[in-house]
Amino acid sequence: MLCFLADSLENRAKRYSCIKYSLEIFETVYLLALLFVFAASGTSKLLVQNLALAVPCKYLSFPLFLLVTFILYYILTFPLNYYQGFILEHKFSLTKQKIGDWLFDQLKSSLIAYVILVILAGAFYLILRIFPHFWWLAISLFWIFFTVVFAKLLPVIIIPLFFKYKKLTDEALRGRIMGLAEKMGVRILDVFEIDFSKKTLKANAAFVGVGKTRRVLLADTLKDKYSHDEIVVILAHEFAHYKLKHLLKLIVVNSFATVLIFYMIFVTCDFVLRFFGFNLLSDIAALPIIFIYFVIFGVVTRPLEAFVSRCFEREADALALKTTGLRLAFISMMEKLGDQNLADKSPHPIIKFFFFDHPPIDERIGTVLKSK
Repeated sequence: MLCFLADSLENRAKRYSCIKYSLEIFETVYLLALLFVFAASGTSKLLVQNLALAVPCKYLSFPLFLLVTFILYYILTFPLNYYQGFILEHKFSLTKQKIGDWLFDQLKSSLIAYVILVILAGAFYLILRIFPHFWWLAISLFWIFFTVVFAKLLPVIIIPLFFKYKKLTDEALRGRIMGLAEKMGVRILDVFEIDFSKKTLKANAAFVGVGKTRRVLLADTLKDKYSHDEIVVILAHEFAHYKLKHLLKLIVVNSFATVLIFYMIFVTCDFVLRFFGFNLLSDIAALPIIFIYFVIFGVVTRPLEAFVSRCFEREADALALKTTGLRLAFISMMEKLGDQNLADKSPHPIIKFFFFDHPPIDERIGTVLKSK
């Protein structure tokens, strides 16, 4: 009976993962198709022209263009988004969230995304005018700066919009986590519990924020189902990322990628613009072309980013186990986390190559067993 249940759970995880990855591939292709049609058909130009006639103020035409484009994109992708984010999670019993709450979260996410888009795209066009020859470097620096600021504000402004969290009331667990942080040389504001269960039944823990906003967040779906040892080794892994300067290294890698993509746009944009029937990159109607660059760049670089991330995760596992010595707790935690989140514990190498930014669970457990 136990073997049957294990096989059933493994099969469900494989099916869930297969559907997720298939939808992700389709979503990328679909997005590229939408952007291509929007730019090549003249729809983008027509929208800019109509907005210029309807709204004489040039300072309003840009955010309105983004707003209309954003709404059109959301409508065209809503069926996919609804299935991927709501139907699929309910089908595999990974959430109990009601449709009204899900739609409200969608609204909040969309508003945040729109504000970020206005800031980043607005800065792009402003810098393009101020630095016509070195705009690619100036905008890269601005985006890097914005990323760091956003990371600092994430636990203070963004997360509270979606989750309620409070200081962890389990003083014994809190004491162990604070002691672990001190032992590993990590300064944290405090340990908080968030109401993850209102949106998902998956488990998670995070070490978020920058500087004085740095804190530990424990999902209630994890706190209530895992032993103290299992939780401690999870957070030892998160602290290890900080101790090993993985976050700083990722910022450097992402910064380099940001500079690279904008330089590529700078070098190749004349040819690409002519292909789509545009003359200047500063034309607001050409913005979909910039998005096409980012989507293609993301697809091409994703395997490399995933490889680097997997290397960092292995290093964090090793330091967490060296610091805590909780090998059995690590193995049991990995097994439980994989089952609860319906993770594909042993994916096909191609799936791992493209989609896994963490080593598969069976591989992580195998590494611990071999190291004994």
